[in-house]
Amino acid sequence: MTTSHLREQVYVLLLEIPRGCVTTYGEIARTLDSKAYRAIGTILNRNPNAPRVPCHRVVKSDGSLGGYAFGIQRKRELLIEEGLLIENDNVVDFARRLHRFTPRSR
Repeated sequence: MTTSHLREQVYVLLLEIPRGCVTTYGEIARTLDSKAYRAIGTILNRNPNAPRVPCHRVVKSDGSLGGYAFGIQRKRELLIEEGLLIENDNVVDFARRLHRFTPRSR
């Protein structure tokens, strides 16, 4: 898979994450049948359409916020505006707020 194809697929997935929910880098990689976690992180960091294409809704697998190109404070603010509770830079009730993607046909 080329980088541009991976980027397009990642952005399509981001648009599926509902307001008030988050997903993880690993969940995106699994959905795309990829192990390119770092590439996915780089794609998110370079998202030219943030926050309209909501890369701020991607967190670490333990529910902690992780990074954001516009700073962790801005990521926290966006998630709180969308109705999430954040404590100590962790998503409260993470398992309930976790968005899992519909499996894709291969």
